[in-house]
Amino acid sequence: MKSKKNIENSSQPDVDKSIIKLIVEGEEGSLWGRVEYEDNLIVDEADSIEQLQKQMANLLLDFHDLDPKSYEFFIEFDLTAFFIEFDFLKMTKIAELSGLNGSLVRQYATGKKHPSAKQAEKIENAVKQLAQQLSNVHIYAR
Repeated sequence: MKSKKNIENSSQPDVDKSIIKLIVEGEEGSLWGRVEYEDNLIVDEADSIEQLQKQMANLLLDFHDLDPKSYEFFIEFDLTAFFIEFDFLKMTKIAELSGLNGSLVRQYATGKKHPSAKQAEKIENAVKQLAQQLSNVHIYAR
């Protein structure tokens, strides 16, 4: 079961809440998440980002008595998880906008290869550029 990332969760965090980094990695349609909290590494697997966030919140509550209302997750994706979660995006367009070879981006998306920090930044900037273009769209209805 795949879900689309809730855009609200990726916007700027609530200033009254603490931020906990949730790193999400993908493998063959499955998502893995990890959180480091007070020198503990907490890991879980889920079919969607929403499910992963709920499971991680439960684990943080169980292990650290951390109220889920007191923090927000800041999600960082590896490219495999990114393309699983946002499977409606065309890798060739992302590759084109980032200036990278399309087959190389597909290899990143499948986990066969891993990008350098510089290449990951190019892809992230391309995604943000695309998001900016979409945010400027106005649709006319008759």
